[in-house]
Amino acid sequence: MADLKLRRLTELNNRLREDLDRERIPVSQASRGIIAYCNSTRDYMVPSVWGPVPKGEDPYAPPQTGGCCVVM
Repeated sequence: MADLKLRRLTELNNRLREDLDRERIPVSQASRGIIAYCNSTRDYMVPSVWGPVPKGEDPYAPPQTGGCCVVM
């Protein structure tokens, strides 16, 4: 019983040490990074902000087929 409790406490201690070692940044810096990414990365799902998407660049457009028949 004591071995199980010791093992659980050791695992908890290790997880807490990993959390403590994790790099942390201020919220203001993270927010600036997100805003910069959103301003520089084009989002095709928001055409009201970025304008209409050319058909050749639209990754969400259905693939165009050449017709119903294929000549071999």
